[in-house]
Amino acid sequence: MHARVTLFEIDTLRIGLDEALELFKQRVLPKLRQQPGCEGVIALDTPEGKGMLISFWDSEAASAATIETGFYDEQIAEFTMFLRQTPGREHYEVVYQELNSVFHTNMAARP
Repeated sequence: MHARVTLFEIDTLRIGLDEALELFKQRVLPKLRQQPGCEGVIALDTPEGKGMLISFWDSEAASAATIETGFYDEQIAEFTMFLRQTPGREHYEVVYQELNSVFHTNMAARP
């Protein structure tokens, strides 16, 4: 399994974190689920707007295909006006994982 980590910083004066998450779930997530080899995604953020999106892929080729086809850049473009800077991107091989429930959805409201 491979993981792509996208580091970003939301401009919280332009969009709230909850609103940005909803935008991600409505515009990006359905398309991401349709990508061959996509195994799931985890989104993390801080109250200041820093965040990390970790997407999991069944192979390095599946992850790379979303870059080569322009899919990745198209999804980033959905948020360009809300970002403080261009997101960073790195690729990793998952060498160990231990999860209680693989890729379950946490729909809990923010405190």
